[in-house]
Amino acid sequence: MSELWPELRWEDWAATAETLHMWTQIVGKTRLALHPLQAHWWNVPLYVSGRGLSTAAMPYGSEFLEVEFNFISHALRFRTSAGATMETPLRAQSVAGFYEEYKRTLAALGVPVSIWGMPVELSKPIPFAEDTVHCTYDPEAARRFWRVLMSADQVFQRFSAKFVGKVSPVHFFWGSFDLAVTRFSGRPAPEREGADAITREAYSQEVISAGFWPGNGGYGKAAFYCYAAPAPKGLSNAKIEPAEAKYDEGLGEFIYLYEEMRKSASQEVALMAFLESTYAAGATLAGWDRKALERQS
Repeated sequence: MSELWPELRWEDWAATAETLHMWTQIVGKTRLALHPLQAHWWNVPLYVSGRGLSTAAMPYGSEFLEVEFNFISHALRFRTSAGATMETPLRAQSVAGFYEEYKRTLAALGVPVSIWGMPVELSKPIPFAEDTVHCTYDPEAARRFWRVLMSADQVFQRFSAKFVGKVSPVHFFWGSFDLAVTRFSGRPAPEREGADAITREAYSQEVISAGFWPGNGGYGKAAFYCYAAPAPKGLSNAKIEPAEAKYDEGLGEFIYLYEEMRKSASQEVALMAFLESTYAAGATLAGWDRKALERQS
């Protein structure tokens, strides 16, 4: 298959993915600490870059800091608007070791930041400073993951351009370890039962969100997904494309397995069909004003 969509079997790189997940949480928490709060936590995610995953520019005092996972040279790169640059190698290293090295580098750059040292969105989190369990880094696996993110990001951006209503950037949420783009109806959503502060802010308005997820959290397979929140009645029975895509009752989402997409004659066409058909199903059943929200030409 095309290198644009390389093989990414979870069982082949799970240990690296779980380590990288914790590393991205450490870097992502820096963005959370430095960047002003935005609607739906849009101040939090990382972004796919031409080299890997980046925080983009983060304010500290009167300056900017950018931190980037470079999956070509396999280094974590730090750049400030004051002209300082530093980097540390990405290699097999415990989360605890990465965390200490990361804090030392920020201190050397003179960036005052305090982050909460506990991972989020995990069933059994280990404090970063104590995590010697996750310590694997396969450079080729990390590069393949980034290549998939880059290809998916490009399709998501073309999909996003067809919507003229409120829409999120294409961004990478380090908590759940997925790439996502979200469309909004413009209407407030009813409060979710049992919602915490994070979900209350994230789902304060009606949304249809799509993304790519490598299969962590016990699922075990890379997949594209789409869900509506709140989910309209009848969504699970909606007809979508391609034929291989299904509604997963356990997840409450439409799922299109990455390996199924790779088998398509045109991966980009198949993925766009999934994005458009699942959005159309959710928006129609939820009564969105599609004529006003969608680009007509």
